[in-house]
Amino acid sequence: MVPLKRRKVSSHPAGGSGTVYGGHKEPNQFPQVVLFLLERKLGASRRAFLSQLGRKKGFQVEEVFSERVTHVISENNGGDEVRTWLLSQVGGHTPAHLLDVSWYTESMAAGRPVEILDRHKLQEQQGNEAEVAAFSVPSYACQRRTTLENHNTVLTDALSLLAENAELSEEDGRGVAFRRAAAVLKALPKPVASMTQLRGLPCLGEHSLRVIKDILENGASSEVESTKQSERYKALKVLTGIFGVGARTADRWIRDGIHNLRQLQDSGPTLNRAQQAGLEHYDDLNQPVSKSDADAIGEVVEKAVVSVLPGAHMTLIGGFRRGKLTGHDVDFLITHPEEGREVGLMPKLVSWLESQGFLLYQKTTRNSYLESKDGPARPASNMDRFERCFSIFKLTKEEKRGTKHPETLTENGAQTPDNGGLDLDLDLDQTKPAGHKPWRAVRVDLVVSPISQFAFALLGWTGSKLFERELRRWAGHEKSMSLSSHALYDNRQSKYLRATSEEEIFAHLGLEFVPPSERNA
Repeated sequence: MVPLKRRKVSSHPAGGSGTVYGGHKEPNQFPQVVLFLLERKLGASRRAFLSQLGRKKGFQVEEVFSERVTHVISENNGGDEVRTWLLSQVGGHTPAHLLDVSWYTESMAAGRPVEILDRHKLQEQQGNEAEVAAFSVPSYACQRRTTLENHNTVLTDALSLLAENAELSEEDGRGVAFRRAAAVLKALPKPVASMTQLRGLPCLGEHSLRVIKDILENGASSEVESTKQSERYKALKVLTGIFGVGARTADRWIRDGIHNLRQLQDSGPTLNRAQQAGLEHYDDLNQPVSKSDADAIGEVVEKAVVSVLPGAHMTLIGGFRRGKLTGHDVDFLITHPEEGREVGLMPKLVSWLESQGFLLYQKTTRNSYLESKDGPARPASNMDRFERCFSIFKLTKEEKRGTKHPETLTENGAQTPDNGGLDLDLDLDQTKPAGHKPWRAVRVDLVVSPISQFAFALLGWTGSKLFERELRRWAGHEKSMSLSSHALYDNRQSKYLRATSEEEIFAHLGLEFVPPSERNA
């Protein structure tokens, strides 16, 4: 079973004798027939072609589903899947006919709605409707409330590992598919016990469903276990664990016969400054950072910010703002309530931190965003253009105030081995006694935003990564808007929509506000 892509529901008033598409009115010769074509498995381009053909033939073909639809057209989807999807859209039974695309094509050929025969009807099983629709969640992660409480950790961990493996192999499409599937399971209010509970849920593709079924029936996924033991996956995990090393660089090293840190140290390529620092502080940077560590660093950074620019504001962002107890780095967003006063802040801030001995490494990038040039015409990107400092921070025991070394925690708070329990064969000399140095290295990112862009920067840098991706997808697909960490642009009105808070951005997007603690998709 493959779940259906959920589309926006719209209630349109009764129209006149035709419908306006592309700036002109198409004739509506059959007002008693209102058609809707499901995009799932039909494909966007084929759906668009068939919709245009139907309108030219005098049919009323709706772009979005509404209660006025009389005929739902589908291709290669089961009747139960379509019925469950419809229930989730209108909240009750709909009298619309559920038809195979063959009825549509025959009607187009005849130039009129042909008689509905049994072979045109989608077959539906007679069963317990409540069991079929055990769960119902919105299609977009930005429409859901996902806390850190996860009732399906075994399933989501498996899908997340496959997503990570795909991303490390630069197969981003597969990675996003697994991430979306995991996000749906994270949002469910109770554990999944059978495949029937998943009927009608969005974002669960065939591959993800196979993995889930394997775990439910056998206790583990053979594909996941095989991936864990893969030498390539283990090597990619180790090498990309070096600060400044991405999947592409790691892949090149693996092809050169480098699979662990010892081989990299002994016969590896020349490393850039970031990679040298990452290798030097590898152990520290691959240990989780606690909230107390983040707070201690925050006190230092805030002292520096106030020293170099009185009146400036600093906010802890990222996973810690979403309520996580541990993370892999610490992010801070800095602004000033007076537009323009933030210009030149970063060099002074970095200089102060360096003079006090807090920075083991730093690289600063200038703000390169210009609304007039980098607005809606610029291709969409996950990366923003703010002034930013990527650093390795020296957190001393004095700043930590004697806090205990953080344990690795799952999102449920349970202790789990580092690196997800994988034996990554780091091949390093680990004989140094615990507490051999009075400090540890921590990754810290500093971001400076103008106050006019602060709300967008705060939203974008809070995460989670998938939640932000889904926000941008919702903006583009459902609202014809362009969202970034800098601005929101309405393509229909050809203007920017200003906001001074996250709540205003959600309102512009037509979404219910989701607080940071419920954005853990």
